[in-house]
Amino acid sequence: MFSWFSNYLSNDVAIDLGTANTLIFVKGEGIVLNEPSVVAIDQSTGKVYAVGAEAKTMLGKTPDHIAAIRPLKDGVIADFEITEKMLRVFIRRSQNKKLFIRPRIVIAVPSGITEVERRAVRDSAEHAGAREVFLIAEPIAAAIGVGLPVDKPAGNMIIDIGGGTTEIAVIALDGIVANCSIRVAGDEMDEAIVQHVKKNYNMLIGEQTAEMIKIRIGSAWKLEKEIDLEIKGRDLVAGIPKTLKLSSVEIREALSETVTQIVEALKQALEQTPPELAADIVDRGIVMTGGGALLKGLDTLLKEQTNLPVNVVDDPLLCVVLGAGKVLDNVHMYDRILMKSTHD
Repeated sequence: MFSWFSNYLSNDVAIDLGTANTLIFVKGEGIVLNEPSVVAIDQSTGKVYAVGAEAKTMLGKTPDHIAAIRPLKDGVIADFEITEKMLRVFIRRSQNKKLFIRPRIVIAVPSGITEVERRAVRDSAEHAGAREVFLIAEPIAAAIGVGLPVDKPAGNMIIDIGGGTTEIAVIALDGIVANCSIRVAGDEMDEAIVQHVKKNYNMLIGEQTAEMIKIRIGSAWKLEKEIDLEIKGRDLVAGIPKTLKLSSVEIREALSETVTQIVEALKQALEQTPPELAADIVDRGIVMTGGGALLKGLDTLLKEQTNLPVNVVDDPLLCVVLGAGKVLDNVHMYDRILMKSTHD
């Protein structure tokens, strides 16, 4: 009876606080929220106009007094106050009952996060209504979400490419043995496309258009059939709207520098890997997660560069939050891999 009652009262949540999207997993319910990490705010009053998908549609389209802001940059909090407001709204949306009890929260953070950045995440979550906050490194959460045996004495290599960071880690015995965390990922790909269009066509496009181009015709490896896409933007010379046709070949070229940085980071992590674990990776291969794993041909390029098997999981965007959710279901079992956040 007591167990049932305590389970009913529990409203614990796991959060993948991403640069591009925030996902929330509620214990016993699964993933209940998947929204862009964007807040539209009135700059004069500080009032929140919209959060999530609705706010994302406002990016680059707001009048002077309203700002559509992405409060996270490179995987960490860039605007503490707005992140707190965003989290509060998301946590409230994810709770369909039991609002009178403050939840325990597990938050996935980049493995290269500093102590100051870690404290900012903890404080934001506590101010947004958390009773207790646990932090887990994103690559470990992703590995658990995929179902890799992270507690065994065998090497599991994961590359998680998000919006703000690329996390590469070799995991064994509930810990990261070798890792490389770089602040180069999906956002940098979008920016590379913006700069390519600006430099070659004197045309300005917004970040949402750049993201759409990346998804539709972006690639890291030669496509079987190259494709074109018509886009709209503003002519920088004439100052009027303009239509332009882009090819997948030129977008691949535009993305090449960013993709090369990810390849180099992967090689760096492999160089740090102890020989015994490297042997395991030859057998098991590399697992790719995160939104960046969906870039066409990226797995083929990594296979070519490393001579190792590379596997993209079925739902790469959900792995981190599903892993954090599994940890939430049994916090005591995963105690060794959690960074429990407490007040000084």
